Amino acid sequence: MSIHLSAEKGDVAETVLLPGDPLRAKVIADNLLENAVCYNNVRGMLGYTGTYKGKKVSVQGTGMGMPSLAIYVNELIQLGAKNLIRVGTCGAYQKYLNIGDVIIAISASTDSNINNQAFPLANYAPTASFSLLQKAYQSTVDKNLAVHVGPIFSSDIFYQDDADHYKKWAEYGILAVEMESAALYAIAAKHKCEALSILTVSDSLVTGEVASTKDREQNFLKMSELALEQA
Repeated sequence: MSIHLSAEKGDVAETVLLPGDPLRAKVIADNLLENAVCYNNVRGMLGYTGTYKGKKVSVQGTGMGMPSLAIYVNELIQLGAKNLIRVGTCGAYQKYLNIGDVIIAISASTDSNINNQAFPLANYAPTASFSLLQKAYQSTVDKNLAVHVGPIFSSDIFYQDDADHYKKWAEYGILAVEMESAALYAIAAKHKCEALSILTVSDSLVTGEVASTKDREQNFLKMSELALEQA
């Protein structure tokens, strides 16, 4: 058993979905998995294992931010996880992105020092697994979903002092901001695992638009089902 997960090897599937909110892990387990069993409730960070179309899949809450996610991803890998798929929300940096659009993150820039601990004299560029990305993109095309594949920004700061901070990132093609993927991609690369972030646009820093609670719930389940198809 690991420190933060009350699970043994065999309790966690090779493919794990990673929502930040542990209650969203429960939503996925209740609505999309069959015969789901809760293997973790330490610190309220719920984790479940069940099946999706006959395939064993787990879903584990990770909390907010890269330090929290890093703890759970490292321990999930110790328990046998090999395919790690973040399912979360993001804020749009580009005007053409609409609420509910799906973003598949090909890479993740960051203002965090988390990867500088391993690369103090260089800038490591964390990227997604191409095999997972390719399958996820094809799934969105097959489902006729509005999807964008490109770079995102993983920030340590949710409440920025500068309201225009996003403009420089947008100028360089960054699609959106969230708070976890740069750490996920780096940890997966270190341990020779596959990783991908699939995100839905919940608000726009350009237009100020914000998704309703109902839209967030519907878009989250749609995105989660898309992620489960990768299993």
